[in-house]
Amino acid sequence: MAKAILNIKTDPELKKEAQQTAKEAGIPLSIVVNSALRKFIDLRSVTVEAPLIPNAKTAKFLRKALIDIKAGKNLVGPFKSAREMIDYLHR
Repeated sequence: MAKAILNIKTDPELKKEAQQTAKEAGIPLSIVVNSALRKFIDLRSVTVEAPLIPNAKTAKFLRKALIDIKAGKNLVGPFKSAREMIDYLHR
């Protein structure tokens, strides 16, 4: 089978990490890239995911909420029905 060369620009650290991960899996990086290209062709879509990182104010709120949950404070429910929950919210 004839091979074509694909030149792309990517972050050097990303390339290094991808090469290391592929090496750990025992496969060349070209297999990873070809797999991604095949998936793109089959699905005709690209999924890009990024971790959600809260801003400082939200992170502080979430930390406090987790502390409260672990301490069993500021919790309501469980509710036996949606109606029971709605009634609670209207109080």
